[in-house]
Amino acid sequence: MLMQCLPYLIALAVLVIELTPAHFIYTGPFLTAVPALAAVTLGPKGTTAAAALALAISVTTATYNGAWGTLQVYSNFLALALVSVAGFITSRAMQERRQRELDQVRSIAVAAQEVVLRPVPACLGPLRAGSLCLAAGTGARVGGDLYEAVQTRYGVRMIVGDVRGKGLSAVRAVAVVLGAFREAVHYEEDLVEVMNRCAAALRREVSVPGAYGQEALLEGFTTALIAQVPDQPLVQLVNRGHPPPLLLHQGKAAPLTPSLASPPLGLEDLIADLPEKSESYAFDPGDRLLLYTDGVIEARNRGGEFFALPEAMEGIGVGPGPLEFLEQLHEGLTLHTGGDLADDVAMILADRFNGPPGSPSGGADVD
Repeated sequence: MLMQCLPYLIALAVLVIELTPAHFIYTGPFLTAVPALAAVTLGPKGTTAAAALALAISVTTATYNGAWGTLQVYSNFLALALVSVAGFITSRAMQERRQRELDQVRSIAVAAQEVVLRPVPACLGPLRAGSLCLAAGTGARVGGDLYEAVQTRYGVRMIVGDVRGKGLSAVRAVAVVLGAFREAVHYEEDLVEVMNRCAAALRREVSVPGAYGQEALLEGFTTALIAQVPDQPLVQLVNRGHPPPLLLHQGKAAPLTPSLASPPLGLEDLIADLPEKSESYAFDPGDRLLLYTDGVIEARNRGGEFFALPEAMEGIGVGPGPLEFLEQLHEGLTLHTGGDLADDVAMILADRFNGPPGSPSGGADVD
């Protein structure tokens, strides 16, 4: 911050010297340094603004001191012009180079995340589904959001979660949780046991010496929500510290809040009684279920207001298909935040068919 203010502080000091009895001090080199320093710290726009300020000060002081017509004034103008042009060119080149490096790192991060995450199938048992994953716009580090949906003999099972932190340690934790989930959903009938298998896999992972840093070991945790949609018109949930899903029923979006709060994975020692069974909620044909991470509801606009997800969900309604719905929700998020997400976002949208899978009311195309 100080380095960004330094060019303007120098310009102010030159103005004070030139407009006081201390104007006998030769300030030309100091004024020339203003655009040069701005080129290093403020970027092309900042360099242009600093050069314009230095030029305005030079004209003002030359007029005030009656120095027009002297060789010194014109030498100062020439030096200021040369340094300003060179500073702008240098700053522009540095900005483009940083942007290329950032784009390369982002592409690597996205590729790494796509290896772990995969799109949700469009049709799963009695459901039409879609998924969306958005990276935060504040950096290039891969995040810790996770999701998956699998059709099993027990019904469609879905998970959405959020690993605390970013970077490779978060990616490892995501891979561990998803690996345990993808295996357990096919063999564990009890939904709570599926969650317990994910928690056990994380405990084994963090016990490996050197696998995680000290901060991750002391403060790391993973929020997770597992949902099961059987053939019956209901959804079963096990929630471990994750934002509750929203159910859109007859135009109204309501959170499916658990009756008892449970700690995230990795913080089991904080509570004695963990959930022993899943909780069931009505999920009728025509209803729409949204699983999401906290990056959605914690997205703020410039006024600091959170994104109103239930209202946005009600506004879109049940007309668009899952992917179209998620795209419209993405547009709403972009409009709310001005295109600058502070946290990663992951969502799964599931629609229960109005009829048997494959029927026209179930969303299949017919000729």
